[in-house]
Amino acid sequence: LPNATQDDIVATGFLRNSMVNEEGGIDPEQFRMEAMFDRMDAIGKSVLGLTIQCAQCHNHKFDPIYQEDYYRLFAFLNNDHEAQRIVYTPQEQMLVANLSREMRDLEEGLRHRTSDWAERMAEWENSVTTNQTQWTVIRPEIEEITTGGQKYRLQPDGSFLAQGYSIAKSAPHFWLTNDLQNITAFRFELLTDPNLPCNGPGRSLKGICALTEFTVDTSPVAETNKTRVKFSNVTADFGMPESKLTAEHYDKTLTNRVVGPVTFANDNDENTAWGIDAGPGRRNADRVAVFQCTTPAGFTNGTIWDIRVVQRHGGAVNDAHQTYNLGRFRLSVTTNAGPIVADSVPKRVRDILAIPRAKRSPHQIAAVFSYWRTTQPEFAEVNGKIEKLWTQWPEAETQLTLMARDEPRETHLLKRGDFLKPGNEVKAGVPAFLHQLPPDTDGSRLTLARWLTDKKSPTTARSFVNRVWQCYFGTGLLESSEDFGTRAGLPSHPELLDWLACEFMSPGSSGRESALTEESEVEMSRLTSAATKPWSIKHLHQLIVLSSTYRQSSHVTPELYERDPYNRLLARGPRFRVEGEIVRDIALASSGLLNPELGGKSVFPPAPEFLFQPPVSYGPKDWPVSTGEDRYRRSLYIFRFRSVPYPLLQTFDAPNGDFSCVRRGRSNTPLQALVSLNETTFMECAQALARKTLAEGGASDKERIDFAFRRAVSRPPTDGERKELLSLLEKERQHISDGWVSASDLASVKNELSGKLPANATPTQLAAYTVVSRVLLNLDETITKE
Repeated sequence: LPNATQDDIVATGFLRNSMVNEEGGIDPEQFRMEAMFDRMDAIGKSVLGLTIQCAQCHNHKFDPIYQEDYYRLFAFLNNDHEAQRIVYTPQEQMLVANLSREMRDLEEGLRHRTSDWAERMAEWENSVTTNQTQWTVIRPEIEEITTGGQKYRLQPDGSFLAQGYSIAKSAPHFWLTNDLQNITAFRFELLTDPNLPCNGPGRSLKGICALTEFTVDTSPVAETNKTRVKFSNVTADFGMPESKLTAEHYDKTLTNRVVGPVTFANDNDENTAWGIDAGPGRRNADRVAVFQCTTPAGFTNGTIWDIRVVQRHGGAVNDAHQTYNLGRFRLSVTTNAGPIVADSVPKRVRDILAIPRAKRSPHQIAAVFSYWRTTQPEFAEVNGKIEKLWTQWPEAETQLTLMARDEPRETHLLKRGDFLKPGNEVKAGVPAFLHQLPPDTDGSRLTLARWLTDKKSPTTARSFVNRVWQCYFGTGLLESSEDFGTRAGLPSHPELLDWLACEFMSPGSSGRESALTEESEVEMSRLTSAATKPWSIKHLHQLIVLSSTYRQSSHVTPELYERDPYNRLLARGPRFRVEGEIVRDIALASSGLLNPELGGKSVFPPAPEFLFQPPVSYGPKDWPVSTGEDRYRRSLYIFRFRSVPYPLLQTFDAPNGDFSCVRRGRSNTPLQALVSLNETTFMECAQALARKTLAEGGASDKERIDFAFRRAVSRPPTDGERKELLSLLEKERQHISDGWVSASDLASVKNELSGKLPANATPTQLAAYTVVSRVLLNLDETITKE
């Protein structure tokens, strides 16, 4: 999108939900293609409602989708970077905006007080553009056996991009043979790249890295004896003060490791490394180091260069969480004489200086000024104030996104879907049997998005409407939500499906059927008057929930059940067990524990510790159990590991997330009862409901039972139900009083009752009501929508 906001960019992360593979020895391109196939499957199921994945290897057997059609659609997504962007919360965005404004105001004040700043900056520019060292980029070969499984891909500009396996420590060797002589210095550039975390230039979670040692050995072509090149001076455009490693990079077997200035990369000590972390807001930038040779290197009849890039500052485990490796780097050499130091002018500023001054935008001029002012001693006071503002910049989080490439990839039809067998090149396009693209459109994702949501699209609106109906009624108007093709069954109400799709795209345009009860007519008129925006999801929800069809009783007679067991004729209201996430949310809401806050970070409710350790989990995983109100946030916010699904949700049929899913199955198993009776969160909900009942439910047991029952199932108990629950309460009181069960163990997870007992209540009462609450939260009616 032009002028895309952060929310627009984050939204592209939907298609980044595909699986990734960072195991040793993998080909990154193979699993990029696997992710692409998964994204195509997601678009087919969730938007088109067609089984387009069937055409990945051959023409579709039933629908008029050819294999070439599949790869023409594929081409729209094949021109993206697998980006991981920094994102800010609304509060952080406000802070960033305020800090940026203060910095601009300080710089504007400088320009206002320094009337000749433009002339002085031009003189400086002339001085730094005429004294540049001439560098020659070298393209060495990688010695694969030394990489530990990590892949280094040579890029068109001569740089290497690290991909695949995220090894924690490595020392890859690069070598080449050439006739270069009198090499006086080596330049080592760290380059940003959209495919690296936070844009790089490193592979760590923050996009930074550490260079432990940089060595060069030489030998004549006809000999095997190597000579180590010695460096008399090492400089960089940036160097950290000496600092300890952060927690994710700590290794208890290597306790003395530190990062700091670039000289650490040339001290023959693998406990030290050149670090590049300039802090939030500035850490993800190109960096450069120059290693000046003590004596010129290279032999007359050809030289074998053995270059070693040592990276020993990762954590104890080989994974993306603990790596500190380089992400993208480039090597260059020079034969220039004299002292050779790293260019202090950042690459982003150099790129602007290459543009004629008359053609620079105000933003570009401001960027050059922002660097130039740091070189002027008389601006020290203002520079200090701006540096202090940088220390307040928020750390932020990251989000997986898809970002457009400047140079498009070629897309080929893959024979039998094998990425190693590319066939004819194909251009971005759409299946011939569907509506066609407008003339002169490009191959961008925006073009695809507009085509998918064109009102001529026969399935997009129907597919979405059908899934919304499925959420409300348990089954869609078309049962196969993922497949609207020729092999799918017929919709139970095809005209209704069409009408809802039209209303979804253009509220009010199709005329409103009289499907509303008389009392909802006024309410519907009020709501629909504001729901005039095209593609209105809110309007769609209102149409369904205010209809007489949805508002029917779920009661079913034997005769009606025999005629229509699955309610496909819609003669009664829906009745089905809710999704796993809502099972937990109902327990939290009934007990009064539910935290209704919207948005924010994921949470980590209680889970068995052994799940996140080998051999159950592939490598140890962090699961910092949430405390306070975060512990009871809605299940939507539970952090998910695909390789270790959250047990509570998995038991109630939540999918693993290994592939796209538009229709969940529902089961009814004893394990579900085991969870809702004994799982930690459910026990805490039972205890909270018991405390709430004793505190607010009334003075008598009858009033309290009615109170707790209503909170669980939204209706008062019948006489028989009340009698049964009162009997259970009395038995449990006696059971606990007799010492068969500890009241403290039953009523408090941590055996701490102080401060939790309601006024005038005893531990025995609280424990007995906890048992009753467990029963209420475990009723079918509690977790059944009807």
